[in-house]
Amino acid sequence: MAAARVLANATTTAAASSFFSKTSFLPNHTLPFNSNFISLSRRLPSSRKSFSCRALYLPEVKIKEEGQPETLDYRVFFTDQSGKKVSPWHDVPLHLGDGVFNFIVEIPKETSAKMEVATDEPFTPIKQDTKKGKLRYYPYNINWNYGLLPQTWEDPSFANSEVDGAFGDNDPVDVVEIGESDRKIGEILKVKPLAALAMIDEGELDWKIVAISLDDPKASLVNDIDDVEKHFPGTLTAIRDWFRDYKIPDGKPANKFGLGNKPANKDYALKVIEETNKSWANLVKRSIPSGELSLV
Repeated sequence: MAAARVLANATTTAAASSFFSKTSFLPNHTLPFNSNFISLSRRLPSSRKSFSCRALYLPEVKIKEEGQPETLDYRVFFTDQSGKKVSPWHDVPLHLGDGVFNFIVEIPKETSAKMEVATDEPFTPIKQDTKKGKLRYYPYNINWNYGLLPQTWEDPSFANSEVDGAFGDNDPVDVVEIGESDRKIGEILKVKPLAALAMIDEGELDWKIVAISLDDPKASLVNDIDDVEKHFPGTLTAIRDWFRDYKIPDGKPANKFGLGNKPANKDYALKVIEETNKSWANLVKRSIPSGELSLV
């Protein structure tokens, strides 16, 4: 049970830390996505926070494809070294310390298939979203790597007074990673948040955390929202406009944004992450009804 995996004492966290080093991730060319069984070889450092799941005990997380891409049956599962399935949402730690977080890629840069973690399926694999039984695609490619922060959840019972009283969208928090590399589905990157956009999608609050992978050549140059504008000029506006307009070709209205239609700074992004991490912890402890969400 996911609730049983929540660890709330320093002794457990300290013990878990011995299993992990802070080694860098393998280069992209070592991760061929078309293989049957893809070793990410990503060592996941222990968290300083009290909300941590069993992945702290996994020295290595791998991904395994089931089915063929761009079919209804296609799934990307995460496994431990023994081949046992784990959840990318619940079992990959969020915090890495020093303002760095794990980020899981769902949609690689310059692709259009709408991939997402299946929050209602056991072990929450990544799959392609569907509508009326058909696979979903964006009307045009997304220009950044897109995915989620593990161990976060936007509570649909919580009305955010700072964002027009909008309720959470019942999903993990989304990340837009602005680095130069095209990543792969299921990659786990170490990222640092830089800004946050409060998108309101059909009345639901759907945070977009803007971040950069630590292995990007410009990562050392960008540490807050002003640095993004300096080194990635126009990017924040482009992200907002992309998510505002992507439903228009399907005949739907444009999405809206709270916080004055402007991105918030790094400190605000960190606040969003902390709040949604606490909401996730309450979810897996069953302090909040889970509905159809899988806690496995």
